[in-house]
Amino acid sequence: MWLYLAALLGLYFLRQWYKERQTVENLTEKYVFITGCDSGFGNLLARQLDARGLRVLAACLTQKGAEQLGKATSERLKTTILDVTSTESVAAATEWVKGCIGNKGLWGLVNNAGTALPSGPNEWLTKDDFAKVINVNLLGLIDVTLHMMPLVRKARGRVVNVCSTMGRLAGFGGGYCPSKFGVEAFSDSLRRELHLFGVQVSIVEPGGFQTTIFTQVVEDLKTVWNRVPSDIKEAYGEQYLENFCKFAQVSFNAASSKLHLVTDCIEHALTSCYPRTRYSPGWDAKFLYLPASYFPTSIVDFVMSCLLPTPAQAV
Repeated sequence: MWLYLAALLGLYFLRQWYKERQTVENLTEKYVFITGCDSGFGNLLARQLDARGLRVLAACLTQKGAEQLGKATSERLKTTILDVTSTESVAAATEWVKGCIGNKGLWGLVNNAGTALPSGPNEWLTKDDFAKVINVNLLGLIDVTLHMMPLVRKARGRVVNVCSTMGRLAGFGGGYCPSKFGVEAFSDSLRRELHLFGVQVSIVEPGGFQTTIFTQVVEDLKTVWNRVPSDIKEAYGEQYLENFCKFAQVSFNAASSKLHLVTDCIEHALTSCYPRTRYSPGWDAKFLYLPASYFPTSIVDFVMSCLLPTPAQAV
């Protein structure tokens, strides 16, 4: 009996392995629009898809980022300037995409643009600090998606939203984790709606060691600390700040060479005949963050308290 079960299980995984390696035809005729291509995942993905022959439409926040990407890629790749927090900018980018693709429709929309700044303990931040992050990571993503959806529906294409395991298990304060929780919810509802039109929606949830947010946090955290009221500084202490920065820097060092794990997942979601609903690049995502999100709260809180620094006036 166990032999039969093992054989069935083996056949199932063999079938899945085979299905996931079936690629979409005529990829060189497919247009893919990517946000946040100045650096990080978006920049690497744009170069990766361009090398594979897809027609990449890369949106950068700055002219400098657009120029540098253009120099590093083929003539197929086109760039535009996009601020996802501005509806006028999003509308202009949509018209630009329409001019690029003609009547073909947009095969892929990759919502990658994001920020983690400002971040830190919630008590150090203001409502505006939360809004700055949420406007980019969540509301900007929604705005871009709503504008581009008619083009994606026309091609019966793909939407790939870059989320985070921090959208399952909040690791630090600020607007980053709430925004990623929101992206998870929006993506779920979007997937069910667009499935009826032949459009597939995937979520990519990198682990903490596959993100570029930590280096940003290190650079910004001291600026946030300098404006914190004296009574809050006394409660946390200078040592807390130093330890938090060290933790973030170690995490960044572990992540800096693994960006391809994320872009490989996005590429698969765009090019496979059978893309996954969710991708979890990185062993920490698969065996730490995602399993921990299902653990009892008391266990997760204990582990997190061991990893994060302790405030000076902690009980």
